[in-house]
Amino acid sequence: MRPVPISSENAPAAIGPYSQAVQFGNVLFTSGQIPLGLDGQVVPGGIREQTHQVFMNLKGVLEAAGADFQHVIKATVYLKDMSQFSEVNEIYASYFENHKPARSTVEVARLPKDVLVEIELIVAIGVE
Repeated sequence: MRPVPISSENAPAAIGPYSQAVQFGNVLFTSGQIPLGLDGQVVPGGIREQTHQVFMNLKGVLEAAGADFQHVIKATVYLKDMSQFSEVNEIYASYFENHKPARSTVEVARLPKDVLVEIELIVAIGVE
């Protein structure tokens, strides 16, 4: 079995030598998504707008793999400023509804393109 790269036109292209996601068996690993629009530019606005854009990008990648947020096993959230956690958490919860995957959230010194948030997921594929 070999890893299979997953690509979506509904998410911005990778900005380096990596795939948007890689599927290995029934597990999908997304690369960290940052708040880029399809044009590759950082979306205007603050943490709320950036977090919604990250989830739109993740949705595009998940759909390309035949999955959705209800298939997420684990999320890792990287924040530029932990004082914005409550806003991110509120938006995060709206995408997962009653599903509560495992999660880690960490504050980091800097993110690509100086964005405020990045999120990566581990997802179960083809299982209900």
